[in-house]
Amino acid sequence: MAPVLFTGATRMISADAFLGPARERGFSFYTGVPCSFLTPLINRVISDPALAYVGAASEGEAVAIAAGAWLAGRQTVVMCQNSGLGNTVNPLTSLNHPFRIPTLLIVTWRGQPGLKDEPQHALMGRVMGPLLDTIAVGHAGFPREAATVPAALDAAERAMAAESLPFALVMEKGSVRDDGLDQPAQPARPRGRIENLREGGARPARIDLLRCVQALAPAEAAVVATTGKTGRELFTLEDRAQQLYQVGSMGCASAMGLGIALNTTRPVLVLDGDGAALMKLGSLATIGAHAPGNLIHVLLDNGVHDSTGGQATVSPNVDFAAVARACGYPLAFRCDSEAGFARVLEAAVSGGPRPVLIHALIAPGSLSELGRPTIAPHEVARRFRAFLAD
Repeated sequence: MAPVLFTGATRMISADAFLGPARERGFSFYTGVPCSFLTPLINRVISDPALAYVGAASEGEAVAIAAGAWLAGRQTVVMCQNSGLGNTVNPLTSLNHPFRIPTLLIVTWRGQPGLKDEPQHALMGRVMGPLLDTIAVGHAGFPREAATVPAALDAAERAMAAESLPFALVMEKGSVRDDGLDQPAQPARPRGRIENLREGGARPARIDLLRCVQALAPAEAAVVATTGKTGRELFTLEDRAQQLYQVGSMGCASAMGLGIALNTTRPVLVLDGDGAALMKLGSLATIGAHAPGNLIHVLLDNGVHDSTGGQATVSPNVDFAAVARACGYPLAFRCDSEAGFARVLEAAVSGGPRPVLIHALIAPGSLSELGRPTIAPHEVARRFRAFLAD
């Protein structure tokens, strides 16, 4: 994107002039992090009962939520300012790109050359176009006239269909008229409970708990495994169409699981790790706020970064069950044995309050001969999407 001097143009459209044609093309699931330039669009999305909006704790989390929603069959839109674009680089390059998951990005152009803006936006305002080019995200200007909205959406759809990758519409200041906000009140929910099944004995191996997952997970359940050895061990035990093995995008499994859970009635099991959960701890707050009644969040905590040599995480100082409870999960379990894990997982898949967190303490280490998925990520994604649609 070549730098364009801000002209102070007053052309703008109503939010509905964009959202209406986008909805007709199937774009009905929105997520993101607010920006003042985006205020009119986000407010109208929130106010429209025909559209779904998930306010994310971070821009990277929003990309992962949208990826999950796409896997569940939705056409998605992620909205953020360009300063937050930096937070999306990891999932855009290590989740959307290898899995070939498209999403429409609406990114504001803060720090646009010629526009007086805050100093923290100056650098990103200059480099945003080259950055999008570098990470293989096609882009064009956000329409400022109602008559040009269909052409802008046509171009975005063509690019996403051709590459199966995200495409960005870059929004300048004052592009959309603010028509106010009609936001439903958030329901107050009672504080959840914690059940402690810890025994204090020798901790089980991750592979043993993954065997429990494969034995107890319903055939119709969707299973999302975090990056690293969790997904590799799950694949090694048995490859299944119901399983998605994340590569890269560390910390994004729970957000992806949320995006899936909000768009399917199937049970959704997220197999998370302590290092990954700590990286995007805000996702627990988003899950707790939206409270999908089909999400089972399993956190396998060995206290180390197992894939990179066993460096310690800070998880011994974190009470994940208490965090989940504080974030709005109605139920959280603590366990440290294979029998205890099997007991609580069986209870979780059989019903009861959800979302539920199962914080399982496990031993460090993995199989000595550990393979990797032999199916390409984009093939895993499409197989998984077909499974969800079946």
